[in-house]
Amino acid sequence: MDNDVWDLVTLPKGAKPIGCKWIFKTKRDSKGNVERFKARLVAKGFTQKEGIDYKETFSPVSSKDSFRIIMALVAHFDLELHQMDVKTAVLNGDIDETIYMRQPEGFVSGDPDNMVCKLKKSIYGLKQASRQWYFKFHQVIISFGFEMNMVDDCVYHKFSGSKHIFLVLYVDDILLASNDIENCYIFE
Repeated sequence: MDNDVWDLVTLPKGAKPIGCKWIFKTKRDSKGNVERFKARLVAKGFTQKEGIDYKETFSPVSSKDSFRIIMALVAHFDLELHQMDVKTAVLNGDIDETIYMRQPEGFVSGDPDNMVCKLKKSIYGLKQASRQWYFKFHQVIISFGFEMNMVDDCVYHKFSGSKHIFLVLYVDDILLASNDIENCYIFE
């Protein structure tokens, strides 16, 4: 709800909603003590129909060779290196298709038999989720003035005078390499 992922609507005639379920995990520290509890709502994407609920599922990721080249540049030019993981990455991707999902257990609002969630953004479990996240990331990073590498769609660079920054995307993990440490913190 906080991420504005769906609208609650009446299920149109002839439409079939996909299911969803909660996945619960307990995160523990190195000593086995409970650190936190995590809950993630996951769509039952295995029930999606190609051509109806999704068209494409392919999402590019950076290659090992690109990673090696960036690491060689880091070592050779003594660049600053920063790694980050994007939390709730998939929830940022916009949905192109019309997908209805049953209301999650514990959320039920209105008539659960007729009211469903019309997805506006992707959620975990959808076949096109990582693809939609990549498209959103690409759109935003280009707006920051980055240019995509011609050989690897998941490597970006930006040059500004003597300052430069390289960005490598692997699903929801980002590696930043720059000759100016301040460049690495523009994403925090």
